[in-house]
Amino acid sequence: MKLKLSSQEPIDACIRKAVAPVICYPPNKSIAAPMDDYNLWRQSIELIDEIIVPPREAKIFTVDAGYFFRISCVDGPQVGDLNLWSKNNLNEHFYSGKTRALYGTHLSIGDRLFSCFPYLRPLATITYDTLDWYGYDADGGSVHDVIGTRCDPYTHFLLSADEYHHCCHSNLTRALQKYTALSMEEAEEKIHDVLNVFMCTGFTKDTHQYFMKASPVRQGDFLEFFAEIDLIGGLSACPGGDCGSEHSSDVALCYPLKVEIYKPMQSLVNWQSPAPSSYSRNHRQQC
Repeated sequence: MKLKLSSQEPIDACIRKAVAPVICYPPNKSIAAPMDDYNLWRQSIELIDEIIVPPREAKIFTVDAGYFFRISCVDGPQVGDLNLWSKNNLNEHFYSGKTRALYGTHLSIGDRLFSCFPYLRPLATITYDTLDWYGYDADGGSVHDVIGTRCDPYTHFLLSADEYHHCCHSNLTRALQKYTALSMEEAEEKIHDVLNVFMCTGFTKDTHQYFMKASPVRQGDFLEFFAEIDLIGGLSACPGGDCGSEHSSDVALCYPLKVEIYKPMQSLVNWQSPAPSSYSRNHRQQC
């Protein structure tokens, strides 16, 4: 329960609150995806690899630029935490905060997953979403959020004084450490805020606290991406299962997830990977 305000309301409070909102980043052609091309290319694709992510664990996968990949529900309802890195530079990774600012709290078809500074370019674009019918429910909840972080052992310990090592943060750390041969400490530094695939979340209407509810995902549902650059992906099958009750425990029913990699069967005419930001990085003070 949040503490009640104790400040005195000013006489012009209603006027201040009635100011019209302004969209920070209105739709802009510089971030728009060429969806007509992607929709054409995805009509003829060949499955070349698949990875099963066990419950309460994470797996690393790689995707070449210009290929598609899908995250699929193959059994019971299950949420996944997704990290993305440049295959050639682990310092370039998914930036959930800026992606949220550009597109909103939840992502779907046509939204692009941008990388961190100083690169700030699309890593992947969502090209298909079998849950796009869900929209926003009566609680304000929706799926595939970029508002949560990832369940982690530090917050779990803070709230319960108990150590739990199958949080998504730990799962991703172990998977990346195994893939890269970095030390555990070095690998952990590369883990970042996620796209919560299939997770249904929002903010409560009264206290505006982050909430989760049982995911609507079912067997056969998938979220599909187009890889804009050569990628390393990390996917954790969250220990919360469908996140309808709790996370970071062995109590919830958990199921595997599947990652499928697809190669387009036709040439990607007039397409090339986006370049990193060309901002000068001078950060000069204006006169």
